[in-house]
Amino acid sequence: MKRIVTFMVILVVVLSCQAPESSESEPMKPQKIVVYQVFTRLFGNTNTTNKPWGTKEENGVGKFNDFTDTALEEIKKLGVSHIWYTGVPHHGVIGDFPEIGVSSDDPDVIKGRAGSPYAVRDYYQVNPDLAVDVTQRMEEFEALIARTHKQDMKVIIDIVPNHVSRFYEGKNNPAGVRDFGADDDKSVEYSKDNNFYYIPGEAFQVPEPKNGYQPLGGEKHPLADGKFDENPAKWTGNGSRLAQPDFYDWYETVKINYGVSPDGEKDFDELPAGADSLDWKAHYDFWRGKDVPDSWKKFKDITQFWLGKGVDGFRFDMAEMVPVEFWSYLNSHIKNTKPDAFLMAEVYQPALYRDYIFMGKMDYLYDKVELYDTLKNIIYGHGSTDNLPAIFESQRDTEHHMLHFLENHDEQRIASPEFAGNPWKAMPAMVVSATVSTSPTMIYFGQEVGEPGAEDAGFGDPSRTSIFDYIGVPQHQKWMNEGKFDGGQLSENEKALRNYYSEVLNFTRNSSALMGEYLELHSFNRSQNPAYTNKAFAFARWDKSQKLIVVTNFDEFQSVKTTLKLSPELLNTWNLELGEREIKEVMFGKKTTKLRVTDAGAEIDLDLGPWESAVFEVR
Repeated sequence: MKRIVTFMVILVVVLSCQAPESSESEPMKPQKIVVYQVFTRLFGNTNTTNKPWGTKEENGVGKFNDFTDTALEEIKKLGVSHIWYTGVPHHGVIGDFPEIGVSSDDPDVIKGRAGSPYAVRDYYQVNPDLAVDVTQRMEEFEALIARTHKQDMKVIIDIVPNHVSRFYEGKNNPAGVRDFGADDDKSVEYSKDNNFYYIPGEAFQVPEPKNGYQPLGGEKHPLADGKFDENPAKWTGNGSRLAQPDFYDWYETVKINYGVSPDGEKDFDELPAGADSLDWKAHYDFWRGKDVPDSWKKFKDITQFWLGKGVDGFRFDMAEMVPVEFWSYLNSHIKNTKPDAFLMAEVYQPALYRDYIFMGKMDYLYDKVELYDTLKNIIYGHGSTDNLPAIFESQRDTEHHMLHFLENHDEQRIASPEFAGNPWKAMPAMVVSATVSTSPTMIYFGQEVGEPGAEDAGFGDPSRTSIFDYIGVPQHQKWMNEGKFDGGQLSENEKALRNYYSEVLNFTRNSSALMGEYLELHSFNRSQNPAYTNKAFAFARWDKSQKLIVVTNFDEFQSVKTTLKLSPELLNTWNLELGEREIKEVMFGKKTTKLRVTDAGAEIDLDLGPWESAVFEVR
């Protein structure tokens, strides 16, 4: 797929061709996927206290049951096809749950009071904070899965293969399942079937705090004594081999051993030559009967457990820190059980993208380092849309696999002063991100109503909604409106923002051209038209039944009043008839314009305001 992007106005010119007659036997046409990431603990919390380091009694906590049929119906109306429920597996948390025999984690090795969702303590249970009745916590999650499926949306949860909580306690293991580390030889640093790496002869020491940090903000707690019993010490999650990791290491976690020795040698079979061109079935067959490290089997069993609960797919944390051969093994086993499972992952090194997609059999990777970072720079006002075409050209073989987003739990909120400040400033980027490729689009809850993430929750800094503490999410709470989920407390401007997201996302779900071909028009217009600047971006999308031209204006102050020229390559491909015709905007339904086709070429009149986007259809 070729691409060209112009940031100023997204003008989608839809030139509809006659669609072929459908039949009952015709397969369903591909649709764009839209993922709604929601931090499960925060979604339903209506408490507005927001005390730094506040307890769940003080600040409140959301539950599975807060995702009512009404809430899910409203999420679906945004155009959402998949919900990623972040933070479902039982992770480390401060507080006792005597009803289920679960004691508090140690504040010295927990970040925040509510704990990191990426320090999983028990992979065969859900976070007890999320249940109204903790003795029925799994049943409450199963009911949420059923409600989500009732709304025709898929369920995604996190799997974190690179590391687990410093205190892993499998109290809910199925029969025959052994805990991580239960059978390890702790006298050696490394053994193929050990689940962890060890530092023999040294005990773990809690990191020296920095910048005045105190666990729980200095609150007295019987376990907050600067000590944690772990002897011998294990390697820390980010790979630190020190018995006393640094304060900025992932000290609340320990790294999983996948059969890679400390000097990098692999104690497992390598994939055969040409494996990147083989489908998941061939990968599954390759691993049958192979002797693989114990950690591989443990995570295979974990994912199979959740598939059995009705989960439709997984988001894999820090996938690049785990060998690609493991992903081939794991993902082919997942697909063998559920061929349409949705598998997305964090990989931040573009040089590794193809390995993890084609060798590791990932469906989707974050397009963070290339597209997100470039768009963020343009939103800031420092970047140029001239940098976009090269990104899309370099991804011609991977474009479908590069998941697009402008927010997630790791990134700054668009509306935060540290990022855009005004959430409307990112709308041209949203339209480009959502329409430029066949890949999925992801939004983060609260993004659609301009959540700024301004709270001082305790652990961490404002501009990102805290994933470590009990906190309310103010803009989202206004939309939630005490459980009515009707936006009743939003301002007119905030309602308009949510409606904008809804129109964009629903358009992408229903436009067949967005699962078709791509050609950038930006470079041609930059060379032909001085009035077309590096604040604009334009491209064409089409299939057999629909033709689109997308143009965007990223400029905060200047309108775009010029013509957009269609390149000779596009004219040859589309074979447009000579003449002038009126074309109507269909994404937002606001305007019409003229398309002129002559022997000398073709052009479209543009009149787009700052940050404006539009989509036109020609019949």
